[in-house]
Amino acid sequence: MRQQAGPRDHSTGAVVFLVAAVLLFAALDVLYTVLGSRTSGPAGPYAGLALRLVLDTAVLAVLRAPLLVTWLTIAGAVALQLSELLSPGLLVATPVLSGDPLTLSATPVVVNVVVQVRNRRSTWVLVGILTLLATRPWDPSWLTVSLGLLTTAFPALLGRYVAARRNLMASLRERAERTDREQRLLAEQARAEERARLAAEMHDVVTHRVSLMVLQAGAIEVTATDPGTRRAAEGLRDAGMQALDELRELVGVFGGERTGESPSVGPPAPRADLRELVDASVAAGVDVRLECGGDTDAVPSAVLRTVHRVVQEALTNVHKHAPGGRVLVDVRYGADAVSVAVTNTSSTADAALAPTGSGSGLRGLRERVSIIGGTLEAGPCADGGFAVRAELPVGR
Repeated sequence: MRQQAGPRDHSTGAVVFLVAAVLLFAALDVLYTVLGSRTSGPAGPYAGLALRLVLDTAVLAVLRAPLLVTWLTIAGAVALQLSELLSPGLLVATPVLSGDPLTLSATPVVVNVVVQVRNRRSTWVLVGILTLLATRPWDPSWLTVSLGLLTTAFPALLGRYVAARRNLMASLRERAERTDREQRLLAEQARAEERARLAAEMHDVVTHRVSLMVLQAGAIEVTATDPGTRRAAEGLRDAGMQALDELRELVGVFGGERTGESPSVGPPAPRADLRELVDASVAAGVDVRLECGGDTDAVPSAVLRTVHRVVQEALTNVHKHAPGGRVLVDVRYGADAVSVAVTNTSSTADAALAPTGSGSGLRGLRERVSIIGGTLEAGPCADGGFAVRAELPVGR
């Protein structure tokens, strides 16, 4: 059984409905009194009206205290029937202008609401008591039984139908949301698996081609007689072997399937070649200053390569969009993380280079940074320049 809604779970529409019902019942009771339906007992002509108005007003609390309001309704019905039996005219007004004078007008609303907010056995026992009081089987008549069932049993069944339909709709919405979440997770998993498969496939295809290039360069290095040709072949061979090492490492970062440890096929890759990037930009006429701090020995190669890639992409954007500005490259190697910040002042973009980019450099860089667990932010500065900042965890 679904948990029943608490007092705070009811919509504004339910509250508005109760207020409207109370106003309607109170207006009808006052109208009947004005038209001449008054009590004639010792409590005065308005004793019955006072009782009905009190019980009508109590309906406002049925959402917060359903059992209490139901007991009050039962007590009011019992009071009406006992007064009519022991002291006719005390609480039951005459003449009767509409309905059953021994049944309170608020009874259908109380029954309908209470079975929705509290679907318990005790609730149905109270509804049964109200049904007995309304139908009065000890003094049956077609009018009494029909009106009694119409004001108690029918609202109770209608209330259960409304509650069941509401629970069903909530369950369907929850199931739809859960299905949507599962579909998104499956799509993400499929993308991750496809990315890993493509990375492994790229590794196999590109490694084969680059290996052939390395072998051919080695053969040229051995057979060539010209020193210049041998040096060029040696450089080509070293670059190819470094490319193979970087390719294996990137395949591992992107989740490609590899078994065992890939042996290095060339000399160790440079761990900190940021100075080369800066010198190349300075040679191109860009005022770049490099500041580094910390020790790179404990930083994994994947993180160092990502640092290199961040600085490279940031300087490339500077060449395109702010070649005349000043650039500060600040890299801090820490025990837990490496922080990279590349900031430049405002300048006029290069008219020839600015349109050549695809606009996906920073997006691809952000994805690469996120793969190793880092974060990257890029945006304009207050002084009109631009800044690229990355935080890369070391222990990932």
